[in-house]
Amino acid sequence: SALPSLHRAPHLRGGGVEPIKCSKGFDLPTVKLNDGTPHPLLGFGTYKVGFIPASASSAAGGAEQAGGTEATARECVLAALQTGYRFLDCAQFYGNEAEVGLALEDSGIEREDLFLASKVWTDKIYEGEEAVRAQVEKTLKDLKTDYLDLYLVHWPVPGGKHVKAYKVLEEMHKEGKLKAIGMSNYAIEDYEELTKECTVQPAINQIEVNPFLYRKKTIDFFQQKGIQIQSYRALRDGKAFDHPLIASLATKYKRTPAQILGRWCVQKGVIYIPKSVKRERMFENACVFDFELAEDDMAELDALTTDENIQKFRELYEKCVIRDTPWADTDEGKKLVKVPVTYD
Repeated sequence: SALPSLHRAPHLRGGGVEPIKCSKGFDLPTVKLNDGTPHPLLGFGTYKVGFIPASASSAAGGAEQAGGTEATARECVLAALQTGYRFLDCAQFYGNEAEVGLALEDSGIEREDLFLASKVWTDKIYEGEEAVRAQVEKTLKDLKTDYLDLYLVHWPVPGGKHVKAYKVLEEMHKEGKLKAIGMSNYAIEDYEELTKECTVQPAINQIEVNPFLYRKKTIDFFQQKGIQIQSYRALRDGKAFDHPLIASLATKYKRTPAQILGRWCVQKGVIYIPKSVKRERMFENACVFDFELAEDDMAELDALTTDENIQKFRELYEKCVIRDTPWADTDEGKKLVKVPVTYD
């Protein structure tokens, strides 16, 4: 059934997740990957769902961490599947893939109706090819599947490490274990380094995308190459919901601030991956396909990106490409980080 045009979910009694059969998934638009595979334009993010990684960035904190009892990842993901999500964005770093696998098992949804994606973290990328392969196998086991629809290199670890990791993904792609492969947090220069040696064109680059960090030059570059952009932090962790422009547009369109941000994202042709641990918000976040923002409103939202935000992203990039490796916080590591990099 098509996604209802309701703006809020019906009231759900009780605090637990009932073991009910999942309804049919949302009837949503897809984009085509460069191998022709359809990719859902909406997914459910599993970062900080039931588990907070030790080295998690404070910049990417969740809006719902404070207050109340934190539901388990198994409960949250099952609720998302029951709500209608079928694309799950997972990762080694998120530390909850075994719980996600249990939710998938609980749901009873057929594997072919799901789109499962994951990523390998910097520590394994640094360790090398065997560690990367072992991590992919662990994810397959945790998610209780024999293939993944998409697998990404989470950060472009320098010193040629990310290129070697990607080559392992190419091998596993040929083996049929990874249907599509790609990148996350890659700058244009990282991609150019990768393409000198890769044989399988990356299908995806997952980066932060929202009106407050709209890196138009980078997004345009990858989209023109036929590489789809996935967004994380599309909702800015709820921290922008009270921004005057977002609030005024929410009033104008009779929508919530989250729906304004989500609509901006999909209207850019960017794959939208909201995250919530609350069922009513899971539903609300998905209701972005039955209205459109006017061009002048889109342009106003585009203009919210400041030089300060680009600089903050630069600092995060330079830290994260070597985070959780022996190069972290060392002079050797700083020398390895590429400069200059296109940050906008």
